[in-house]
Amino acid sequence: MEKPPTILMVVAVALTNGEGRFLLQRRPAGKQHGGLWEFPGGKVEPGETPRAALVREVNEELGIALDPGAIQPAAFADGAAATHEGGIVILFYSCRRWQGKPVATDGATIGWFAPGEAARLAMPPLDIELLAQLSGGGG
Repeated sequence: MEKPPTILMVVAVALTNGEGRFLLQRRPAGKQHGGLWEFPGGKVEPGETPRAALVREVNEELGIALDPGAIQPAAFADGAAATHEGGIVILFYSCRRWQGKPVATDGATIGWFAPGEAARLAMPPLDIELLAQLSGGGG
């Protein structure tokens, strides 16, 4: 019997400030999607819940602590993954409360963008889809 492909589960978040802007990070050159802007997040590790993965990844990437009670499901996107044969599913959340001030790590750049500003940035395809859903434009 043929083994079904494994899906890569990823989480991402729209950290939204009180001015209707959300945080995006620009991937460092030399990494997959280098130079493109994306929502913060990362892979769900074995035995980890999506919310726990999101709290961990955002802390690693931005040095902030998400308030688990403030993490709300927002959307999802799926598609082919360049480095994973079974495809990728991104569970997308929104969050308005956290502790600390976000800072870029690992050579990334961060910025706060209104939806219209973000739509003009170079982004990976699934982040474009998530942005459209976040902005109410569907996918």
